[in-house]
Amino acid sequence: MSSWTQAGVTVLGEKVLWTDLLGNVFSLATVWLAIRRTIWTWPVQLAGAVLLFTASVSAHAPGNALKQVLFVALVSYGWVKWLRGIRESDGLPVRPATGRERVVLLVALAGGTAAMALLFANISWLQITWSPTANAYIFAGSAVATFAQSRALVDFWVIWVLVDLVGVPLAIKSGLYVSGAAYVIFFVMVLAGFRNWINQYRRQRRSAELEAVAA
Repeated sequence: MSSWTQAGVTVLGEKVLWTDLLGNVFSLATVWLAIRRTIWTWPVQLAGAVLLFTASVSAHAPGNALKQVLFVALVSYGWVKWLRGIRESDGLPVRPATGRERVVLLVALAGGTAAMALLFANISWLQITWSPTANAYIFAGSAVATFAQSRALVDFWVIWVLVDLVGVPLAIKSGLYVSGAAYVIFFVMVLAGFRNWINQYRRQRRSAELEAVAA
């Protein structure tokens, strides 16, 4: 691994990689942009995923690195979906998931966690030495949340809350201290994002009702 990927700064006796630091700055920016429902959410999220992939490889956390690879595919999908939604609706329409969609998301979360836990526990090169199930939950939860985000479902904020509750100790255990601190900030921002999107959905619904009455 080249020297720039190992570069960092020592904070309270612990080395913090610049890739980890910058990756989480981009990730925090992604949440802020998502709250505002801007298309810039996706290229910034893509850049953050690339940086965190590098940090994870440097920290010998291949499970987290694998998650970032999946993010690249999901972010690309989300970018296309939001572009289409913004063009067709003059702004991104948001909505709660239907009952059926929620069942699908929960099944994907549970099934993905079980499958990845089995994978992490039995493939030695992934080097998941601390709680394969927790790592699998973060992996699957992050993927499901990003997919729900790509479809502009308000529920994606709730999934991120559930992911954050496990993400803090997992990141700290992996030695990614900036990531652990970022998860705490994420939690507060995600709650704000959930409230913002719910209010936006209510405004959309009121506007649609007024248009229906006027027609």
